[in-house]
Amino acid sequence: MNEKNNLIIPFSIVGGALIISVIIFAFVWKSTRTAEQTITVTGSAKKELISDFAILRGTLSTTSTDPKFAYQTLQRQMPVVVKYLEKKGFPENSINFYTINRYPIYELNNMGYQTQNVSHYVCEQRIEIQSNDVNKIKDLSLEISSLIEQGIDFRVESPEYLYTNLDEIKVEIQAEAAANAKMRAEKIADATGRSLGPLRNARMGVIQITPLHSTMVSDYGFNDTGSIEKEITAVVSASFQID
Repeated sequence: MNEKNNLIIPFSIVGGALIISVIIFAFVWKSTRTAEQTITVTGSAKKELISDFAILRGTLSTTSTDPKFAYQTLQRQMPVVVKYLEKKGFPENSINFYTINRYPIYELNNMGYQTQNVSHYVCEQRIEIQSNDVNKIKDLSLEISSLIEQGIDFRVESPEYLYTNLDEIKVEIQAEAAANAKMRAEKIADATGRSLGPLRNARMGVIQITPLHSTMVSDYGFNDTGSIEKEITAVVSASFQID
């Protein structure tokens, strides 16, 4: 009888410890399961931008069989170009002049291969105009080719339209995209009778700057410089714990 009594106490201790262990395990398992339950959503935000800075580049070109004459012709024509720009509202001090380049153009034989015989020489000078008046730059880009009527070969490039406060806007638009992701997650959690817990993970997508109403996207991000009116779009992928 005493031996039985002596065994009851150890078995009771072991049994109690086992029950406590099961309770702790169940609590930990439940907590772990809850922590592992997350929801991943994608939030986005979009904002319209109006370019506030523009750049226009172009090249004055002259040709002659005599390289000296090609250079002299360019020197005579550049003041005409500058005068034209001044009439359009761009003073000479707003024009950036690049180095004059001169190079030969070689004759081709009957087979279409280049020979060692020089056909003529080309002399070029590139210029750049910058302005905060983007519409004035746009008008100039459409009109400056009319210099051909004065015998001037001026090849204009497509203007670049930029937004100068882009870094600030990027921060704002990413914050809005993150807020949109949280709102989406809250609605999904509410619809399933759950509550949204803390943020577990977030990943910012690339910024897309596209022409207004465009559907263009790129895996590496898109930065449109050819349109005055643009849209900036940010995407954020976020995972939240569900309680």
